[in-house]
Amino acid sequence: MSENKHFETEAVRINVSSSDQREHSAPIYLSSSFVFDSAEQARQMFADEIPGNIYSRYANPNTSDLIQKICAAEGTENGVCTASGMAAMFGSMAALLQQGDHILAARSLFGSTHQLLTRVFPKWGISHTYGDISDIANWEKLLRPNTKMIFIETPSNPGLEIIDLEYIANFANAHNLILVVDNCFATPYLQQPAKWGAHIVTHSATKFIDGQGRVLGGLILGKKELIDEVQFFMRHTGPSLSPFNAWVLAKSMETLAVRMDRHCENALKIAQYFEGNAEVEMVKYPFLASHPQFQLAKKQMRHGGGIITLTLKGGLARAKRFIDQLQMITVTANLGDSRSIITHPASTTHSKLSEEERERVGILNGLVRLSVGLEHVDDIILDIERALEGSKT
Repeated sequence: MSENKHFETEAVRINVSSSDQREHSAPIYLSSSFVFDSAEQARQMFADEIPGNIYSRYANPNTSDLIQKICAAEGTENGVCTASGMAAMFGSMAALLQQGDHILAARSLFGSTHQLLTRVFPKWGISHTYGDISDIANWEKLLRPNTKMIFIETPSNPGLEIIDLEYIANFANAHNLILVVDNCFATPYLQQPAKWGAHIVTHSATKFIDGQGRVLGGLILGKKELIDEVQFFMRHTGPSLSPFNAWVLAKSMETLAVRMDRHCENALKIAQYFEGNAEVEMVKYPFLASHPQFQLAKKQMRHGGGIITLTLKGGLARAKRFIDQLQMITVTANLGDSRSIITHPASTTHSKLSEEERERVGILNGLVRLSVGLEHVDDIILDIERALEGSKT
């Protein structure tokens, strides 16, 4: 962010330059390619001697608009748009690693990211080691001579564990490692990992950045010299974001702050309301004083985010009955929507992990992940209360 503008102002006011039609809102540039004034201009653009749009797999005015907005929000030098969040997770690692490299990753990761580390990268000779967030002070013991990258989520999905960004950035720099932080749950409005020293920041823009469950998208942001490598990789492997989706996401950035304020306000009220409920073993939310890393969350984040986990008494059977009793809250695998969403991670998003792996990161059979929407908080609470009562044996 610039020194004289607030987040909300830049999110609204940074826009692609107007065309000769003098439009106030950015148009959608649905064009696969762009015209050159001459053969020499074409040569210069392909040689990177002058800037300009060539082909929408490389760049498009809409993707450039989105990158400009998100880099201002995150405080990063440059970025790349991708077709989905997982394309961003993959690209942030694959573009910067080679055969024989090793990744040190937090054990608490999204299920598909876990699959990348355990099933995809080993095919190319890239290995990994998991470290427990609760034991981060001893991660130095997990380093290998070939360790090149640290990959973390904070807050984690779905366990809502928090990693000390300042500590892990200093650790990465001390060992000459690339620190990649998945900032999906927090969004750049609540947390800017680059401020604490992260080299790369990733997002599934499908979630809170879109905010209404409409489009897929991903973002890789960071230091220019690293993003140059990522751009080369992504341009020639092809997971490009469509101009339409980029336009939607750029427009969504204009309302991110307003939406996140409401998501967080609702989430905190719900977490406080159900903490201590007789049918709930545990409520976890970063801005609850009972959260093990409450003070760290307050240090790093503006608010606590829009995600809560509830661990219900009665395990898997109770969790399923509870979900089936909900009348308003939607059952779907997405999150960050304007509508409240419930998910049972152990049987869906994290089902490919073994039961032991899930338990090590707190994904118990009775745990449900609630993505708190923008509905009136009283209506969300009522739906949960009715489902808790109706799911009793």
